[in-house]
Amino acid sequence: MRFPIVKAWFVIAFVVSICSGSFAADKTQWNFDADKVGGLPAGAHVFSGKWAVRKEADAPSKPNALCQMGVEQYPAILLRDKKYRDVTVTVKFKPISGSEDQAAGILFRIQDKDNYYILRANALENNVNIYRYKGGSRSAIKEGSIKVVSGKWQELRVEVKGNHIRGFLNGELAVEATDDSFKAGGVGLWTKADSVTCFDDYQVTPH
Repeated sequence: MRFPIVKAWFVIAFVVSICSGSFAADKTQWNFDADKVGGLPAGAHVFSGKWAVRKEADAPSKPNALCQMGVEQYPAILLRDKKYRDVTVTVKFKPISGSEDQAAGILFRIQDKDNYYILRANALENNVNIYRYKGGSRSAIKEGSIKVVSGKWQELRVEVKGNHIRGFLNGELAVEATDDSFKAGGVGLWTKADSVTCFDDYQVTPH
């Protein structure tokens, strides 16, 4: 008679783990709704900028989003330092304001605060670009022209396999390139200059 009870508890635990969160199967997700407003997501490490969880009435998954509100050259935050190689990273973002930039970026293959890749969307420039940040210096790998809207939630996605990088905006391929600088690394988020940008529904799927 014990077996049905054990089986039932296993099913309940499995369902709860998926609904709550963060590390179901190989997929890792952040919606920031269980994180304290005014604080940081658990395990996150700020490289630069002013990052905080805050309530956003129109967040894709209410009530919270992770927002960058400071002014730095390149605000950046590490969300997880697990060494991902081939991976897809997706995030919803909303550029809110910025006179110099209105940027939103995904960091991937992070080595440390001075070495990583960036897939960046910019609402002032209407492009999605791939950058290499090496030794604390940023250089463009490839640029892609595409409409990026200010004040609206959109989806940014990067797919990485080997040395091949592809960037998507709202499901549309915007840019792709190859580069051999970094083989694997952590994941995070990025903005630029005076960009005030919010992020939600960050998802990492290894291949």
